[in-house]
Amino acid sequence: MAETTGGSVDRVVRDIALWTASLVRQFPELSDELAPGRRSPARTAPAAPHPGHDELIREERREALLLQQRHGLSVPGHGAAPIRLHISDAIRDVTDGVVELEEAVRARLGLPRPRRAGVIERLRRIVGLLDAVAEHPVLARHVRDEIRRMARRCARTLGDAETIVRVSGRCPWCDSVSLRAFPDRRAVLCVNPACVCADEACGCQDDPAYRHLWPEDRWGELADASGTRTEEIEAAMDDTKETRC
Repeated sequence: MAETTGGSVDRVVRDIALWTASLVRQFPELSDELAPGRRSPARTAPAAPHPGHDELIREERREALLLQQRHGLSVPGHGAAPIRLHISDAIRDVTDGVVELEEAVRARLGLPRPRRAGVIERLRRIVGLLDAVAEHPVLARHVRDEIRRMARRCARTLGDAETIVRVSGRCPWCDSVSLRAFPDRRAVLCVNPACVCADEACGCQDDPAYRHLWPEDRWGELADASGTRTEEIEAAMDDTKETRC
């Protein structure tokens, strides 16, 4: 893979910071989901069940009970609280992934192995090394791709529906009216699946699920190129209503 330089690396580093912030916010919620009798936050309506959700829960209960019986942890025929196996799998995947990522980063930078710590602390330590990571563009892309993957895994497991707000103007890259504000990320994305920018370091080049992104410090540039206004983008970030992509 060719090394990328200059502004391209800066964009990758900004992406790392955005996805890490998302992962830091979401990961603790996975543990909350495992708690028995968990209720939705106050004033928050429960999300509509995903098709097949009930069958997934039944399957988890059957498998959990079978495992407990096999290891002598419960009496056959005795009820047991469901173990959210898909959530515990996500927790294990993210935990292992963050440990391996931090060790790989420190090894590439010639630093000693990190001391033991929780996921959130490890993520903060990785962010603390971003200036050094930026000196190694291939490493920076690897860090971005891994943290992005884990953040998406968390979001899928939690069933999160991120707030999306329509923004006027046309995407500078694909000329479609597909610009959307994502308040949780403080960023504007082009949601056109066919949009590919000219920046070889951008994730839209090699990941069909990635969308070109303009962080807050590039809203002025986007406004000039797209025909929208920075005031509209700023207002969209305060909008709590979701819109369809």
